[in-house]
Amino acid sequence: MRIVRDQDTAEEIVQATFVNLWEKREMIRSDISFRSYLFRAAYNTALNYIKHKKVVARHVASKQERIEEVRRNFVSHQPDFELQKRIDDALESLPPQCQRVFRMSREEGLKYHEIAEELGISKKTVEVHMGKALRILRDSLSDYLMFFLPIITLM
Repeated sequence: MRIVRDQDTAEEIVQATFVNLWEKREMIRSDISFRSYLFRAAYNTALNYIKHKKVVARHVASKQERIEEVRRNFVSHQPDFELQKRIDDALESLPPQCQRVFRMSREEGLKYHEIAEELGISKKTVEVHMGKALRILRDSLSDYLMFFLPIITLM
């Protein structure tokens, strides 16, 4: 209790010490004081607990620092207007029909069957154009995705 300063933790350490003692009962020498051995084992287990707690705290702090660093880098590295310009440039690089289908879907909010009717093409063709547009946009904006990926995986 003096080492860990928590009643529940101290009880868990004592319990773990007794379990460990029971598991290693054949290896304990009979020429030493059992009481001294028991207190030393509990003391060492408590110290190991404190060391482990410090390692976990450092790990959590390090993880938080990495998350904050990635966020700061993303915010400072790529302002919103630059990202929007890259999106606009990527959209302009699409083939005309593909670009038209994408804009009708995303900007006008039309459903695939509505786009197909308006353009006089099949719904499947609309799906193909949207798939192509999304693939081109994903490839064009892949360097931006690299900023989001560490944030997502760290959380």
